[in-house]
Order: sequence, then structure tokens, then C-alpha cells
Amino acid sequence: MPNNIKICKQNQLDLLRSISIETYRDTFSESNSETLMTQYFQDALNKEKLQAELNHPDSSFYFICVAEKVAGFLKVNVMSAQTDIKDSNALEIERFYIRKSFLRNGLGKELMDFAGDLARKKNKDFIWLGVWENNIPALHFYKQMGFYQIGTHPFNMAGDIQTDLLLQKDL
Repeated sequence: MPNNIKICKQNQLDLLRSISIETYRDTFSESNSETLMTQYFQDALNKEKLQAELNHPDSSFYFICVAEKVAGFLKVNVMSAQTDIKDSNALEIERFYIRKSFLRNGLGKELMDFAGDLARKKNKDFIWLGVWENNIPALHFYKQMGFYQIGTHPFNMAGDIQTDLLLQKDL
């Protein structure tokens, strides 16, 4: 594992929650009401839910750090933890965020390369993820990283059903 990518530990739950909310807000607040955002944080990013995700044996969170500061994070799922495509030959990237102040420094590519290495070590054939259809910067990034669209699925943003594109990268 690269020195600047570290597994998120149980005692880092508050940090994980804080960075999850910060990066989600930075990414989606211009396109969603504050009411929706707040409800989503209460539903999807509450401490109990994040703790359960940290405890799941088929899920892992990783922080990417710069000068000991957390610059972003990644959540990966295999086997039973996968959300849509339940394929034993796949690794899902469920969350992938770089903090605003660290964007455009190559950290996204580094974190994505790490996810690919992780998938290969686990003998997976492909990586997949869901990304909001209107998140143009992310779609551009994923295309550059070798992902292609394989479908869509609904994403429940606190009761507002939005469309995510399902993307895959073959290894």
C-alpha cells in the first residue's frame, strides 16, 4: 500500500463522517437543496450507518493523505457488500472523493490506481461504480481512467430519485 494511502480505522469514524459530508456537500450542493442535503446526511452518513459499513467484512475505507492531512477517501465493496452488481469477480467503488482543496493534483488518479491494484490482488476481473448522470467532471475523470457505461440505476437522494450511470473498467 502506498505510504499516503491508509486504511480507515474504527477510531476514525468521526473523521470519516466529517470528510464524507464535506466532500458530498462540495460535489452536490449546487444541484440539490440544503433540505435534501441535510436529510441525506442524516439518512446515509449518520454515525450508526457509517459504523456498520466500517464493520462490514466485505467493505473497506481508505484515506489518501498529503502531509498527514486527509485529502480524500475511497470506499470499496466486494462480495455481499456490493450494492447493485453482485459479482464475485468484481470490486465496487461505492464512494470516491477528493477534498476540494486537493483537487487537480493527481490524487484521484493515484487513488484509482490503488483501487485497481486492490482489485487485482483480490483476483477481480473488473471494477464498477455508479456516478450521477449530471456529475460531468466525475464522468470525464472516469472515462479517462478507462471506465465505460454498462447501465443505469436509481439513486435515492433523501427521497429525490436521481439517475446514476453504472460504469465498468475491465482489469
